[in-house]
Amino acid sequence: QVQLVESGGGLVQAGGSLRLSCAASGRTFSGYSMGWFRQAPGKEREFVAAITWSVGGTRYQDSVRGRFTISRDNAKSTVHLQMNSLKPEDTAVYYCAATLRILPQIPSLYDYWGQGTQVTVSS
Repeated sequence: QVQLVESGGGLVQAGGSLRLSCAASGRTFSGYSMGWFRQAPGKEREFVAAITWSVGGTRYQDSVRGRFTISRDNAKSTVHLQMNSLKPEDTAVYYCAATLRILPQIPSLYDYWGQGTQVTVSS
């Protein structure tokens, strides 16, 4: 089992920045790709970004590419999502997730999930 705990959400004005963190515990973190997803009220959960265990390969949703940066610290079993130039449409609950697959974008392909952290961007 892998336990994931997100932090860093909050309320920010449009154009501002937030940094989300996801701390993993439990079994070894080794080999897992880590992803960030988000879900706005009344909408389906959508892929935001993902990063591989080694080499640091990444994948981003088109709407966040250039504004968001995913990174990981394997020694601390932590993954981060730096979000800049935030827009009201980025408002959602953000979840981190772990998978042994390589950078999938489909939620069902992730094995472990955190409880989520709320991000609200005001206009």
